[in-house]
Formats: sequence, structure tokens, C-alpha cells
Amino acid sequence: MEITNRQTRPRSNLSWALTVIVAVIALIVGALGESLVAPAVGPALVTAQDVASSVITSLTTRATSAVVPPLTGSSSQAPAATSSATGSASAERSATAAQQAVAAPESEPYVAVVQKAGPAVVTVVNQLPPQPSFFGQIAQPEALGSGVIIDKDGHIVTNNHVVAGGSKFQVIFSDGRKVAATLVGRDALSDIAVLKVDGPVPAVATFGDSSKLQPGEIVVAIGSALGDFRNTVTHGIVSGLDRTLSDPTGPSLSGLIQTDAPINHGNSGGPLLNLQGQVIGINTAVVRGSGIGSDVAEGLGFAIPSNTVKTIADELIKNGYVVRPYLGVNWQPVTPQIASYYGLEVNAGALIQAVVPGSPASTAGLRPGDVVTAVAGTKIDDQHDFATLLLNHKVGDSVQLTIQRGHQSLTVTATLGQRPQSAQ
Repeated sequence: MEITNRQTRPRSNLSWALTVIVAVIALIVGALGESLVAPAVGPALVTAQDVASSVITSLTTRATSAVVPPLTGSSSQAPAATSSATGSASAERSATAAQQAVAAPESEPYVAVVQKAGPAVVTVVNQLPPQPSFFGQIAQPEALGSGVIIDKDGHIVTNNHVVAGGSKFQVIFSDGRKVAATLVGRDALSDIAVLKVDGPVPAVATFGDSSKLQPGEIVVAIGSALGDFRNTVTHGIVSGLDRTLSDPTGPSLSGLIQTDAPINHGNSGGPLLNLQGQVIGINTAVVRGSGIGSDVAEGLGFAIPSNTVKTIADELIKNGYVVRPYLGVNWQPVTPQIASYYGLEVNAGALIQAVVPGSPASTAGLRPGDVVTAVAGTKIDDQHDFATLLLNHKVGDSVQLTIQRGHQSLTVTATLGQRPQSAQ
């Protein structure tokens, strides 16, 4: 059986074509009455039979070609064309092989990272309380994020804002299986939460040491982009370390890893990985711009360092909450506008609005209207907010607070208590 395709032809057609070509060549040579010129290696006479033999040889060795080289000029032209085509094909194959050799080492590390850590990444489904829709129907809204399995017991780390407000939770494994999950604990101040699933888990991720990260280091992010595209993989570099994201309504997120790895809605709670496939951060936020009319930023993603994540997760698994220091005040940050409105003597600090009776702040003598300007000697400013400075201390620590009371600058000492669970 003969197989015909674009490059090869049936043998009977080839024989017929050769016969016609040989006949035409013989007539041309006979009409010229002259010998053709041989290759430039010395004079030689070429007969019609020689030319026909050369053409046959050329066509035989180039059975995949439908083009016959012209017979005007040197009889070496047909073989030369064959050699040129063969050399060109060989060069193309060499170039392709070289490109593959260059590309392989470039992509292989990412593949290894995904193969190692990918099965431990999950989609987190937060089933929010039912709400009436515009048409009076009861809707069951959902919030979707990502998470990563951290032990064989089924504990999963994610962001607090992924599980906030939820009453029922599910996780979807990388293989598509969906299982129920329970909330072990969450910590709004660090934006970390821990869920737990029962039964076997497909894989467990390992933590790396985030303190060893260097700017420029390659990182990989895995998560459920937009909530629908499970285990989406992106990569980038560590763009910066020890970044702070301010929150006017509460403590800032500090010590963050900045990365240009693309992070989308739904990636929150997913892992940021090094090239060893270790979790070196939990993706938590992306900044697009600072407000209406501001420049649009690209590649500004932030992750909570793994060393912080591990510490918080261990406490949540052990206690269900994180033990934190407590002062016992309600406050708001002082801005130039706030200072002007209230007639304050300072333009930065924490304006005390209320003091909880019996709290460490009450015992220390703080009053509503006081402005705390420094904690343990560190001034409160855009890079050091009041709550974060307090959180740098432990329960039982005695901390000096510099305050502005009217026209007076005072220093008081407060012994920090334990933050009530209701305030977590």
C-alpha cells in the first residue's frame, strides 16, 4: 500500500515524469550540439546521458521535492540546490533545538514549583448569610478566595477578609473535589485565618523562611483568579520588603512582601512561593491606584511574610485566637485637617476619643482629647501608626506613651493587658 501526502507522490507518476524529462533533455542537448560546462574543478565533457543521469540522481535523492533545478549552466547546479536545501533544513533544525535548549531551563523551575505546591492550593468558598434580592427573593451570596493546606490534619491558611462575615465554608481541591470546612480561628489585625477539613488531603505545602528573601528573587503565585480559574499560576519577582499598607480605620498591615507577580481578585489567601516550592508569603492585597484621578499602578501586589503567617496560624490552631496586647482606647489618626478642626497643637498622632473604664489606659491616666504622639520613643507618623506600634509589645509590657494634652506635653506609663476575644 502506498501513502500519498503533500510531499511524496506515487511511484508510477514519478517514473513517468522522469521519462519525459530525460527525453526533453536529450532533445535540448542534441539541438545545441555543444557540451555543457562541468563544475569548476577542471574541464570535462558532459553528454546528454550524463545530464539525464544527474537529473535522475537529483530527483531520486530529493523525492520530497516537486521542483526540478534548471539545467542551464553547470551540471553541478542540481546537486548544489539539493545541498543548499539540506543545509538550510539542517540549520533550521539546529536553531529550533537551540531555542528549545534555552527555553527548557527557563520554564522547568516553574513547572517543578507548581507540581510540588499546586495540589496543596485550594479555592475557599465563603457562604454568606442569605439576603433578600431586589425582587424579594432570598439570595445566597458567596465570597471566593484561595488558601493553602499546611498540615496533614487538614488545616488551611487563608486571609481573614476571605472568611469575614461567613457562617458556612467549603473548599475546592485542585482536583475539583468540594468538601465542607470549619473555621478554626481568624485574626483581623494580621489578616490571617485558619480553616479545617476532615479526611485525607491531596497534598501539604511547606513553609520557607521569609527573612531570607532578597529583592529581585523570583517568586510564583498560585490562586483562584476571579474565583473561577482554579490554580492559576503567575510569576514575578520580589519587588520590595517590609512594606506597609495603611488603613485609616485600624492597624496597618506592615512588614509585607511586595511583588510584581500578577494577583487578581480571588487570589487572596493563596501562596507566594519561592523556586523551591516553599510558601514564603500569603497573598493579601493589590494596589491599583490611590484614588479617583490618580495614576493607575500595575504590578503592586503584597503578601504577608511566611514567618508571620506561621506564628499566627500556630496560635489560631492552639487557642482559636491570637493573644495580643491591649490598651483600651478608641482613637482616630490625626491629620492636618483633623488638627485644624479640633484646634490641636500637633499634626500627627492618635486622638483619644474614649477610654474603656478599668482598662490599662484608664489606669495610666489617659483622657479623651489626649493625643498620643509617640510609643516607647517612636513617633507616630505615616510609616508608624499607633496600633502597629502597640502590637510590637507583649502582654504585661510597661510602655511609655508621649501625649499632648492641650498645650502640655506629658509622658505616662501604661502596662498592657490582654486583648479581649470580643475585640479580636
